[in-house]
Amino acid sequence: MALKGKHIAVLVENNYQEMELWYPVYRFREAGAEVVVAGKEAGKTYTSKLGYPAVADCTIASLKAAAVDALIVPGGYAPDLLRSYPEVLKLVRDMEIGGKVVAAICHAGWVLCSAGVLEGRRATSYFTIKDDMLNAGALWEDAEVVVDRRMVTSRRPADLPAFCREIGRLLGDA
Repeated sequence: MALKGKHIAVLVENNYQEMELWYPVYRFREAGAEVVVAGKEAGKTYTSKLGYPAVADCTIASLKAAAVDALIVPGGYAPDLLRSYPEVLKLVRDMEIGGKVVAAICHAGWVLCSAGVLEGRRATSYFTIKDDMLNAGALWEDAEVVVDRRMVTSRRPADLPAFCREIGRLLGDA
């Protein structure tokens, strides 16, 4: 997978799921993409559910959909905080309107729910937020990865290979 010239943003907040943040960051950097970790505050250290640190390269507010090819939202409990930030919801909607790749894994479906981008869309998530996804209008499926246009969703860390494969495929087709 050659992604030189592609720009990917991965969102971070406290209580993120370690694998769901770092696996895509390293995989897509290795493929040649420019990958940034974006948080509410640039330079701030955010800790995972197990205390693993991630320093935000930039602010979420500084990201512009026109300059980002893919947005990845890791799971854990971070999405519950991320969905409360207007700049996150705006970025997700702008990415969706712009036909960019929006990817969410596990509990990150909460962000898609709050952004209002799931109506009539096929998607998956961790099973405990299935009702939230359905109530937001998603056509929920229990599958390792679901791709609907340029939206990619997965259920859990074990699905990361399929999740990243589909993100990479979409970026390669762009």
